[in-house]
Amino acid sequence: MLVAFSVTPLGAGDSVGDLVAEAVRVVRESGLPHRTDAMFTTVEGEWDEVMAVVKRAVDAVAAGAPRVSVTLKADVRPGVTGALEAKVRRIEDALS
Repeated sequence: MLVAFSVTPLGAGDSVGDLVAEAVRVVRESGLPHRTDAMFTTVEGEWDEVMAVVKRAVDAVAAGAPRVSVTLKADVRPGVTGALEAKVRRIEDALS
């Protein structure tokens, strides 16, 4: 499955980049395939392992903010792996 999510610290001041970086650090340390862009971090894996990473990322942000907003979108396709790269590759191929 693919999960694209973002965590937004609320009530932690105007500059929250350091807190968001902690969430990204959790994802990177998970060892799961992932990609971070300006709006979301996408993680690929099985349901329980991906959701555990999302929870740890939220907990990391919550350690420095009184409130956390989470936006999450999931593509659940049992048995499919490598979708993080394959989906982008198909679009790039179509554009060539």
